[in-house]
Amino acid sequence: MIRAGVIVLTLLVVLWVVAVWRASRNEARAESAFPPEGRIVDVDGLAVHAVVMGKGPDVVLIHGSSGNTRDMTFALAPILAKNFRVIVFDRPGLGYSSSFNPDGETIVQQAEILRKAAALLGAEKPIVAGQSYGGSVALAWAVTRPDNISGLVLIAPAAIPWETPLDRFNALASTTAGRIAALPLITAFVPDWYVSKALDQVFAPQTAPDGYASHFGPGLSIRRASMHANAKQRANLLEEVRALQLRYKEIDVPTEIVHGTADDTVGLGWHSHRLIDEIPGAELIELQGIGHMPQVVAAPEVAAAIERAAQRAGLR
Repeated sequence: MIRAGVIVLTLLVVLWVVAVWRASRNEARAESAFPPEGRIVDVDGLAVHAVVMGKGPDVVLIHGSSGNTRDMTFALAPILAKNFRVIVFDRPGLGYSSSFNPDGETIVQQAEILRKAAALLGAEKPIVAGQSYGGSVALAWAVTRPDNISGLVLIAPAAIPWETPLDRFNALASTTAGRIAALPLITAFVPDWYVSKALDQVFAPQTAPDGYASHFGPGLSIRRASMHANAKQRANLLEEVRALQLRYKEIDVPTEIVHGTADDTVGLGWHSHRLIDEIPGAELIELQGIGHMPQVVAAPEVAAAIERAAQRAGLR
């Protein structure tokens, strides 16, 4: 029995060593294939990756869970850049922006670090647009920094406290044990076809458009540090939203909400139908048949909402 146990333990150690090696190799390949699109801004010693394009009123775009700047630069940012100066950020711990809270960066902390980065880029009072988790960060920006925002655009936002528990993967990935034992296996051995299938699930009932995966760089999202940072943020989000909701009534900038009627990830009825009653003067645009990724599959409609926010804010 002892000998068998030693053999099993040895095999597990060998598997883990191989997984760590393969994970490191795959991460290096992903970063080589999908380098930073923009510049690295130093914010109080922290690296924040920002892509800047276009001229006009400032618009900040904040991506959702497991994302990076490339989610916004695939379709939405180029449309906006015709009429706006667009700043797309990697949220802390994702893409090429530094993680700085070992317990998971809160939405308020993320809003503040991105606000500072925007100010360093000359955007003191931008329109702020966020999708899904990024919508939560945008809400935190509007609540905590009302003097540093001109308009608010929420795209399928996670805004109202929900009742479903954290999924098993993120529950595991948010732990130290998960980071050490499980995440190397995922980074090392998850095949590309599985990642592509997962992307289609995020887009459902649509599928990821042609060229999206090759632009977005899914390998960046399954790096060990990115998965761990994302999972910690997801694990904390419910309580953070519950606390922030009490202050939605304080938001007094023009607010546009864009949400697909077929979104099964962040439901229109649960979130935006309730949110519209909590933000004074907010307008809701329902996109018929669209799922959770309007910023990609309905980018012109989202751009139009940002244009309306700009007009309501007197920026046109």
